[in-house]
Amino acid sequence: MPGMDLPLKPVSPETEVDKPEPVERTELVKTTKAYKNADFLSSPEARMIRVQCELMEPLHRLEQEGVRDIIMFFGSARAKSREEYDKDLAEMVVKAEADPTQGPKLERMRKQEFLIRYYEETTKLAGQVASWSKRRQALGQRAYHVATGGGPGMMCAANKGAAMENAPTVGFGISVPFEDGLNPYVSPELAFEFHYFFTRKFWMAYKMMGLIIAPGGFGTLDELFELLTLMQTGKIKRKVPIILLGKQYWEAVINWQAMVDHGMIAQDDADGVFIVDTADEAMAILEGKIVDLEHREQDSPTTRSRNRYGSVMDPGAPGAPTSPMGYRAD
Repeated sequence: MPGMDLPLKPVSPETEVDKPEPVERTELVKTTKAYKNADFLSSPEARMIRVQCELMEPLHRLEQEGVRDIIMFFGSARAKSREEYDKDLAEMVVKAEADPTQGPKLERMRKQEFLIRYYEETTKLAGQVASWSKRRQALGQRAYHVATGGGPGMMCAANKGAAMENAPTVGFGISVPFEDGLNPYVSPELAFEFHYFFTRKFWMAYKMMGLIIAPGGFGTLDELFELLTLMQTGKIKRKVPIILLGKQYWEAVINWQAMVDHGMIAQDDADGVFIVDTADEAMAILEGKIVDLEHREQDSPTTRSRNRYGSVMDPGAPGAPTSPMGYRAD
């Protein structure tokens, strides 16, 4: 009858056409170890692994290359040598004549001519640091390596100064769309490319024994004030000498005494920043302050912990002492 279900006709074993045939396999299945899986390592789930790599691989390589202490150089990436500046200015003049909308760029470039002097002073100072370090090494004393962010401008000037003395020099680079690599004066074995800004800044600060800052913009000021804050809050326990190169620029940009007068910082904070105009002035301060730091460290618990444990403390270790830079191991 319509609407009634008819009984199904039983199916004999001979009509079961979908039954799979047994398969004989002899080839082994190739596998990929998790730590060699590029897709996984690039995934959001592996972010903490990538961060850990950017903390530990530089440690391994710096220690392998014998880099214990560094003098950091910061400054504008727009700075140029006289030859580079004159060439770029001439090209910009031609562009501005053909296209009036390029006028503001031309005006800005002309304002940056003052950087040439400090580009040259930065090159000279980095060379002095490298030469001084070599003399110390010959006497069995600690060495100090010139380090930068690895980019152009003042960073290139500092790496160049060290390279001219045939000294190894460090570049803590960052992957950004408008730079294809580090400047040519960074030692290849000490060339680092970071993805994360905070891991890059960690390594800029961790082995730092002195800081030289040439004129620069927001990025330079960010690096300066972050390190000042770390020292003010005791995260960096050493009184690292901070030297600003370029009196006219820095005295116009930052009024340290006004901050003291308004109670925003202590007089000691302001007195710890030195403003100079030449490489010779900077080198005299740097050398004296570093020697003072070494003397203070000779009998300190920090130094004893460094000799016993190496450059970095075991994070979270119960009772772990202060690390060489003064960071706690937490």
